[in-house]
Amino acid sequence: MLILAAALTLFIGIVHSYLGERYLLSRLFKRDNLPQLLGSDWFTKRVLRFAWHLTTVAWFGFAAIFVALSGSAELKQGVVLTIISVVFLMSGLVSFSFTKGKHISWVIFWAIAALAYYVANS
Repeated sequence: MLILAAALTLFIGIVHSYLGERYLLSRLFKRDNLPQLLGSDWFTKRVLRFAWHLTTVAWFGFAAIFVALSGSAELKQGVVLTIISVVFLMSGLVSFSFTKGKHISWVIFWAIAALAYYVANS
């Protein structure tokens, strides 16, 4: 059952990112009245795009937890913390790359990743 939940979670994440790009974000970004942050709408568009796709990254993390839970009745804390660490590492990468480091959430995401990883491996 949890493998099916993981597959559905992966599916909805892929569909969410693809359809969101194709039908929502692309149409939204054609508008000329988006708020201008840091002097232009470039930053606004990048933040909206990375925030949209961050949902998919989080859902992929949930899918990984479903898979991990399906294999054992007793899941070790370290496995869940490692998955969480990877999700926050990827979240930081998405934030950093989409905004070229201008949205500082990547710093916090990477700090969370490091702390979770440290606890998982100590």
